[in-house]
Amino acid sequence: MIKKMNTNYKEIRAVYNDKTIRVYQAYNAQIANEAVAKGTFGSHFSMNRMSWIKPSFLWMMYRCGWCEKENQEHVLAIDIKRECFDKAVRSAVISTYHEDSGISKEEWQKLIKESDVRVQWDPEKDVDGNNLSYRSLQLGLRGQTLYEYVNDWIVGLTDITDYVKELNTYRLEQKDITDLLPKEKVYLI
Repeated sequence: MIKKMNTNYKEIRAVYNDKTIRVYQAYNAQIANEAVAKGTFGSHFSMNRMSWIKPSFLWMMYRCGWCEKENQEHVLAIDIKRECFDKAVRSAVISTYHEDSGISKEEWQKLIKESDVRVQWDPEKDVDGNNLSYRSLQLGLRGQTLYEYVNDWIVGLTDITDYVKELNTYRLEQKDITDLLPKEKVYLI
């Protein structure tokens, strides 16, 4: 399970309110359009693989190349129930074994096989994709947890691709887009 983190090094930063937290995912047009139409994911979304959700907008931009990577041309902003997100984070197993985790590699391997939630802490990115001094969370969901995500957690879902492309145009023109980015705050669990 997740150990107590040094918040100066690992932080969850997100857009959130009392009830929801926003995460991001990128998909092709078929999956994204179906999700927007249904308000959740549909038949073109795979329930048989791990699906990663990311609260950090700039990490998502790095991952999808500002909507330019194949099969990641659409970015969805997905507002999910905070209590569901919090429960998932608390039950997550770190995706890579570390000797200082307090458990043996065998125990970790058993947890990985049994868990529906994985956590990965990746270097946060700036607008140009450069690493920042802290790591941001992404959660991998599968099995029953992925089913619950698709069928119960989602409160709102918006395709923000046009917004992303507009920001990227400004960014490539060397304009400062800081004030146009989502207003993320540190999120404590």
